[in-house]
Amino acid sequence: MQPTFFTLLLLFLFLQCTITLSQPPAPSPVAAPPAQSPAQAPAKHPPHHPHSSPPPPEPADIIQVLLKASHFTSFARLIKATHVDYQLTAQLNSSSDGITMFAPTDAAFSNLRESALSSLNDKEKVAFVQFHILPRFLSTSDFQTLSNPIKTLAGSDSRYPMTITTTDSSVNISTGLTETSIANTVYSDNRTVVVYEIDKVLLPKYLFPPAAAPAAAANASAESPEIAKEASGAISVYQQQGELF
Repeated sequence: MQPTFFTLLLLFLFLQCTITLSQPPAPSPVAAPPAQSPAQAPAKHPPHHPHSSPPPPEPADIIQVLLKASHFTSFARLIKATHVDYQLTAQLNSSSDGITMFAPTDAAFSNLRESALSSLNDKEKVAFVQFHILPRFLSTSDFQTLSNPIKTLAGSDSRYPMTITTTDSSVNISTGLTETSIANTVYSDNRTVVVYEIDKVLLPKYLFPPAAAPAAAANASAESPEIAKEASGAISVYQQQGELF
């Protein structure tokens, strides 16, 4: 009985081993791929701009320049009243030519007769102010190469002619009615705006025509026939009497 049991036990163990060996080996667990580090965004570099010069400074406030100088109040008020300051600002912002201003002092305005400016209408007052301004920047050395007549902001050279001449020590301005010289440089940015002091107001002939000569005295022959004769070349009664007329 025991051998049989032992034989059966061996047979059972043999069969178990055979089954176990006949099975394919269990697959080894697949290793998970290594975790990838988060992709780094490419470094951002500031956009490259070609080198450019800084924007030019704002043009000077002409009114403030004159008021700061303290003895151009009359001219500053006149510029403001005629709105020429807006024209100057527009020109300075739209053109690189600049401006040159001849600013009469308060004393120069006080020397005008009271009715001189009040006789002008609004349009003429604008032209009067513009006549003191040239539409380009001129340093003192630039005046030496100018061609006359000089054009002003007032416009036509034929109506508003100005002549500028130089000597070794002065810059002289002539309008046909006014003769004056640059007395001082009030302000200059060496680029677009320069203001020169003058001691006379510039009067253009078109706005201030010379007063007509007094009418010739009426023929006084009825009152003094002797004078009439003298005018015609005859000898007066007084000369006949040996007296000088």
